Amino acid sequence: MNIELRDAPFEPLAELERHQASQDALRGRYGATAIFVGTMRDFNDGEPVRGMTLEHYPGMTERHLRRIVETAIQEWSLLDALVIHRVGALRPSDPIVLVAAWSAHRAAAFAACRFIMEELKAKAPFWKREDAAAGTRWVERNTPG
Repeated sequence: MNIELRDAPFEPLAELERHQASQDALRGRYGATAIFVGTMRDFNDGEPVRGMTLEHYPGMTERHLRRIVETAIQEWSLLDALVIHRVGALRPSDPIVLVAAWSAHRAAAFAACRFIMEELKAKAPFWKREDAAAGTRWVERNTPG
């Protein structure tokens, strides 16, 4: 299991490949890898958005993400999981989050990946400030799944 918050851009598929290559003990054990990549949109609530800043509480946010991933590992008998999430300044099309789940079978990988992402969106302590045409605003709620 690996959980990282980053204040710099990342390439999701390169990170996925790097993580998987570093897990020698998993070779041949997993039959499924489910991934989700979330990117920043250039609109929200019907308005154009030029940028966004994601804030968090260091330490607390990582602990919260770790609990989410640990729950998924137990519930679906995952072999491994990876979460990389951006913080700081973002621009439209920037990857925000990568979630990956490895398991013996696809059903568990899909379910766990979705669970991690939905829990992260609903409960993880992140705060979004958008730079829209009308000015800067705090995002009060997440978009529905």
